[in-house]
Amino acid sequence: MSTIDAAPSRAATASLITAGILWGTGGLAGAMLSERAGWSSVAIAVCRLALGGVSALLLLGCAGGLRSSAFLPRTGAAFRRLLTAGALLALYQACYFAAVTLTSVSVATMTTIGSVPVFVALAGAVGERRLPDRVTTASVACAVLGLVLLTWSPSDAEGGGQLVLGLACALASGAGFATLTIVNGKPVEGLDPLRTTAFGCLVGAVLLLPLLALSATPQGAALWPLRADVIAVAIYLGAVPTALAYGAYFRGLAGSRPVVAALSALLEPLTAAVLAAVLLGDDLGVVGWCGAVLLVGAVAGSYVRPATPR
Repeated sequence: MSTIDAAPSRAATASLITAGILWGTGGLAGAMLSERAGWSSVAIAVCRLALGGVSALLLLGCAGGLRSSAFLPRTGAAFRRLLTAGALLALYQACYFAAVTLTSVSVATMTTIGSVPVFVALAGAVGERRLPDRVTTASVACAVLGLVLLTWSPSDAEGGGQLVLGLACALASGAGFATLTIVNGKPVEGLDPLRTTAFGCLVGAVLLLPLLALSATPQGAALWPLRADVIAVAIYLGAVPTALAYGAYFRGLAGSRPVVAALSALLEPLTAAVLAAVLLGDDLGVVGWCGAVLLVGAVAGSYVRPATPR
C-alpha cells in the first residue's frame, strides 16, 4: 500500500534537525563578528556566503568530488537551479538584514522565520488544490505562537511606517527562504546537496557585492581585521552554520515534505535563544520558555504525524 504525506526518514529528520541547530549558532557568531570586526550586517552576510561556499568546496574536495571532470554539471537545469538558489539566498539575507535595521533583531527574526512554514503550507495548498490537513495547520499555528512568545517584546512594536516597511522586508525574506525550500525539494541530476550549497552560496555572495559597496564602513576600520579571533569566528560562520547547515538542510529536503523542513528551521531561533540564556545569561522568563516548549512541540508534531493511506 502506498502512502502520501508520510513522515520523513530518520536520515532526513537527523539532517533537518542538525541544520536548524547549527543555524542557531550562526547568530551568535555573526554578533561576535559585528562587535569585534565592526562589520555591517551586509558585510557579514557576504562573508558568510562566500566562506560558506569555499568551505563546501573544500568538503567536496575531501570527498573526492572535485576530481571528477563533471564536478559541476553543465546542463541548463543545473545552471538554473544554482542561479535560483544563489538569488534566493541573497534575497533572504538582504531582506532579513534590512528588516533588522528597520525594526529589531527579535521582530525581524520572528516575522521572517515564522512566516516560512506559513508560506510553504499555503504554497502546498495551492499546488495540491486542497487545504492543509489538521496536523499541519496545528503545527504551523503552534510554531508561530511559540516564536512570538520566544522573541516578542512590546517595546519592539514601535516605529510606525518604518515598522511596516521592516515587516514587509521580513516577509519578503521569509518568502525567499520558503521558495528556496520548495525549489530544492526537487532534485536535479548531477547536483547533490554539497554542490548546491557550494555554488549557491558563491552565487549569492556575488549578487550581494553591490549592496556591500553601498554599505558604510566606519572610518578608520579595516575591511578585514587580521586578528586571530576575527578570522576564527569568520571561518566558523562560513563552515558550520553555513556550509554544513545548508548542506544538511538540502539533504533533508530530499526525504521530507517542504513544510516539515520549514518547521525544522524554527530550531534556529530556539537554539539561539537557549545559547543566549546559557552562555550570555539572558533571561527568557516564563513566557519565553513557554514559547520554546511550543516550538519543540510544533517541530516534533510535524515528524511523528501518521502516514495517510492512498
